[in-house]
Amino acid sequence: MTTIAVLGNGRVGGNLATALTRAGHEVTVAGRAPGAAADAARTARIVVNATPGVGSLERLTALREELRGKILVDVSNATVDGPDGLPAALVHPGSSLAEQLQEALPETRVVKTLNTMLFPVMTAPATLAQAPDAFLSGEDPQAKQTVRELLVDLGWREEWITDLGGIRTARATEAAVLFVPHVIRSSGFAPFAISIAR
Repeated sequence: MTTIAVLGNGRVGGNLATALTRAGHEVTVAGRAPGAAADAARTARIVVNATPGVGSLERLTALREELRGKILVDVSNATVDGPDGLPAALVHPGSSLAEQLQEALPETRVVKTLNTMLFPVMTAPATLAQAPDAFLSGEDPQAKQTVRELLVDLGWREEWITDLGGIRTARATEAAVLFVPHVIRSSGFAPFAISIAR
């Protein structure tokens, strides 16, 4: 059992919190109430960033002390939305939210994952017709191993998890969000994930 704080109580955060609790972890969800994120992060070993990506850097930088020494699992995509509310552009072109977080929080171990799929797949990967991929990006091998174990708790098989390397590789997975609006417009809001055919 691990103590986990999920920052963000929308569809993504709520879905992850429910599944992690079901897997036996002690989970606290922090909504928008003043001080809620700081209180939750302070007492957790692992913090999950499920806040809207466009404001994540500012929100989490304010928690520098609470996040010191913690693993920060970043599942957000920082995008500028189009008129239909779907992602239209990246907030950090030529970089990534994960890189910006790691630079702003040097004493926190940032791991990017679960950002290349619609949110239901994060906690039910086996429901897709073919095997999906979950990617890991981060500088700390031990932190990535811990996150890998969390993914297994969420139903991800070891062979579906790919370690891409350092935090800079998050640029690739974050850019994949630009597929999402086109797939949704083409096929509707049905669960899907970006995967590598082998």
